[in-house]
Amino acid sequence: MNWWADFAWLIGALITLLHLLGILAALHAVLSVRTAQGTIAWVLSLVLLPELTLLPYLVFGRSRFEGYIAARRQENQQMLRAAHAQGWPLAPKTGEIKAGLPELTQLTGMQCRGGNQARLLINGDYSFAAMLGAIRAARELIIVQFFIIRDDSLGQRLQHALLERAAAGVRVYLLFDGIGSHDLPSSYVQALRAGGVQSQAFKARSGLINRFQLNFRNHRKIVVVDGEVGFVGGHNVGVEYLGLKPPLAPWRDTHVEVRGPAVVDLQLCFSEDWYWATQQLPELLLKPQQHSGNMHCQVIAGGPADRQETTQLLFLAAIHRAQRRIWITSPYFVPDEAIGAALRLAVLRGVEVRLLLPSRPDHQVVYAASRLYAYRAVAVGIQVYRYGPGFLHQKVLLIDDELAAVGSANLDNRSLRLNFEVMLLTVDRDFAQAVEQMLNADFALSRPIGADEGSQVGFWPHLWMRLALLFAPIL
Repeated sequence: MNWWADFAWLIGALITLLHLLGILAALHAVLSVRTAQGTIAWVLSLVLLPELTLLPYLVFGRSRFEGYIAARRQENQQMLRAAHAQGWPLAPKTGEIKAGLPELTQLTGMQCRGGNQARLLINGDYSFAAMLGAIRAARELIIVQFFIIRDDSLGQRLQHALLERAAAGVRVYLLFDGIGSHDLPSSYVQALRAGGVQSQAFKARSGLINRFQLNFRNHRKIVVVDGEVGFVGGHNVGVEYLGLKPPLAPWRDTHVEVRGPAVVDLQLCFSEDWYWATQQLPELLLKPQQHSGNMHCQVIAGGPADRQETTQLLFLAAIHRAQRRIWITSPYFVPDEAIGAALRLAVLRGVEVRLLLPSRPDHQVVYAASRLYAYRAVAVGIQVYRYGPGFLHQKVLLIDDELAAVGSANLDNRSLRLNFEVMLLTVDRDFAQAVEQMLNADFALSRPIGADEGSQVGFWPHLWMRLALLFAPIL
């Protein structure tokens, strides 16, 4: 029986080691996780159940691992110095500047400028028709950046369009996230590179352990053609975004096309990501933009290397600005305490607050936590709707009658603090009216959550939501 005693001793030693490592990881979480809620969630789970949570912490946690934030900031400064040396205009030069959200200008360096023109692109068919049409008409430069690119029929259409333009002498840059596009085959990228398309995966850091790190993902979606027209929004490249992939079909999403000085800021946003991925400056078209319209637009790019949480502060600034209404659509509603409190305060001062959320889950844990937050929101007077026809993925914000934003940021901790995101903020009554009409059409296809619906949830579903809520700060 000596073998059994040896085996039991080995198991005991491994369990002891895991608990010691869990305690060390918990200490690391205390020193590094940005929020108190996230710290508590990680510390409790690492101390009590390291067998289940140590590996997830290596993947999802360690928010400041390996000096990533300091390294990213240093790279950004190097990029700016290199850009200065090459005579880049680091901001579009137009005489007309409007306030927008001046608080965010202090963080991003990007102001709300006049002279822009923007139009909504509702759902995948319209969005990709516009983007691919602009790409096929490119004369000098194409920038493409997505979180997810798939090698399906839509991804192949993009690949063929980029290769055709590269063959015609157009400079083409393609940046995709290494985790979001984890199933993109190397042959797809190799074909692009062989055809003259400069293609690169965005990675958090190199190294054996760091390759499994899922934080610091680049969730931005940016397309710019010839420095004249830009696209930003919620779509990635895959047939599901065309509504062709059950069970989440039809897919509801929104992009926006913009022309004018804001296009320069979109290129500068891309340039920092490209420089991090390649240590090289992209050859962009940053000439001062002529006025293309009468709209004021502000590009707001946030990420984990920011000295403050830019994306979170975008939502807070917009919510506090509201006097009459706040309409928000998001596939994931897992707000932090600051945004939750801001929405409650808006209700108390008489602002109409509406949230439009999916009725179908694509991530079960996130959906369960979001469901409990939705019931709590209804209890304090927030109107919450579930979109009926299919999966809702758009990220849209409408404040009063003039301010609107479309982009890539969700209302969850990952977008607010851990991902690189970009939103296009517009200050224009006509555009806000177009957003209002679009959202009213969505609300007409949605079901409001009743005030007593939360109390009717059974014991086991309620327990599942409460358990999911424990992980809300790290989702």
